Amino acid sequence: MNIGTVILIFSGTIAAAYLIGAIPFGFLIGKLNGVDIRKEGSCNIGATNVTRVVGKGWGKLCFLCDFLKGFLPVLLAAHLDRTFLPEQAGWLTASTALAAMLGHIFPVYLGFRGGKGVSTAAGAALALNPLAVVIAGAVWAAVFFIFRYVSLASLAAALTLPLSAWLLKYTAGIAMAPPVGILLILFAALTFWRHRTNITRLINGTENRFERKNEKRNE
Repeated sequence: MNIGTVILIFSGTIAAAYLIGAIPFGFLIGKLNGVDIRKEGSCNIGATNVTRVVGKGWGKLCFLCDFLKGFLPVLLAAHLDRTFLPEQAGWLTASTALAAMLGHIFPVYLGFRGGKGVSTAAGAALALNPLAVVIAGAVWAAVFFIFRYVSLASLAAALTLPLSAWLLKYTAGIAMAPPVGILLILFAALTFWRHRTNITRLINGTENRFERKNEKRNE
């Protein structure tokens, strides 16, 4: 395959992944319910804040949409990698996953001010390494169940994801292209960076525990 075709596939797939990742489903759901989600609760457009402000059902829908905008582009990119670019050893897949996450964090549709990217990164990671995501998801659920902090659970899962992926590669022989391994480490780094204010609040003991809107009303 000539270099021009390779460049066209790379640029087109990555651009599409960014634009899909940038779709602000949390913002759109808020508008459907007559609120600007960027001005309510934690002012974040992610599923956690949608759940707090609008309700549990809408929060689940937001999570699913944000998850799929990471999962579907990466699934397509993985197919293109295997079919047209086997010599590139996963670079298109990894780049597409990063583009989708950056689209959610820096959405062009909202002036590059978006969410923290956890749901989108989880979707992308599931297409890259399903078993590692299952392990990280179990860690998320355990930490959240014990402490009731979404931020702490997300940080624990982000740290677990690359560690479990690399351990699975060297202990169970589950294949993982080097660019994908590097990407999962980058996912973890971006998650910690996007949660830096949450980390400060966790250290200071001022972070809010997760509490749904309906739960508040019942108190």
